[in-house]
Formats: sequence, C-alpha cells, structure tokens
Amino acid sequence: QVQLVESGGGLVQPGGSLRLSCVASRTVASSYLMAWYRQTPGKQREFVAQILSGGMSKYADSVRGRFTISRDNAKNTVYLQMESLKPEDTAVYYCNSRPAWTAGGGDWGQGTQVTVSS
Repeated sequence: QVQLVESGGGLVQPGGSLRLSCVASRTVASSYLMAWYRQTPGKQREFVAQILSGGMSKYADSVRGRFTISRDNAKNTVYLQMESLKPEDTAVYYCNSRPAWTAGGGDWGQGTQVTVSS
C-alpha cells in the first residue's frame, strides 16, 4: 500500500490555470499507473486522466486538450496541469495508484478541492 498526498487545489477564475501534485510515500512500481479522478457532491467519481510509467497517457473527453498529466518517477510524483478551466471542472480531485492491468481499486489520496468561479 502507498500513501498519496495531493496538493495544489484552490479557487481560480474561469479561463485560469492550476497545477495539482500528488506525492507517493514510496516508489511506485513501474507496472502501476497513476491517475486523477474527480468528484462533485451527489455524483460518482469520474476519470480525468492517467499515465503509465513510460509516459503513455489517456484523458477523459471533457478535459482532453486542456489538461496535461505528467509523472516524475524519481520524485514519486504525478502532476495535473489544468488550463482553460471551466466552472464544470469544479470538484474534489483525487490521485490514484494501481496496477496498470486493473480497472479500479488501488490506493487513493485524500483529495484536493478545485473551485472554478468568478
């Protein structure tokens, strides 16, 4: 089990940018992916982006072209650079680590709040 700690959330105006970080408590196996999910009250947690140790990434349609996921394996850290933020991006963002061949589960962080509002 690995502990994940997210940071970087906050209040930003529409069109603004934020960078989220997620630090793992120990080295994440190269066979594991790192991912970001988000959740708003009353809704299920939804996939945002994921990245494999080699750098291959995948995005939800709603964020593709605006968000960029990256990973620094030496620092046990994954980032989510968010650009052109919209009010509908408002959510608690969670970091996830799990074997790349699984569809769910794994370890989760405590979440960081992102609020996009004028």
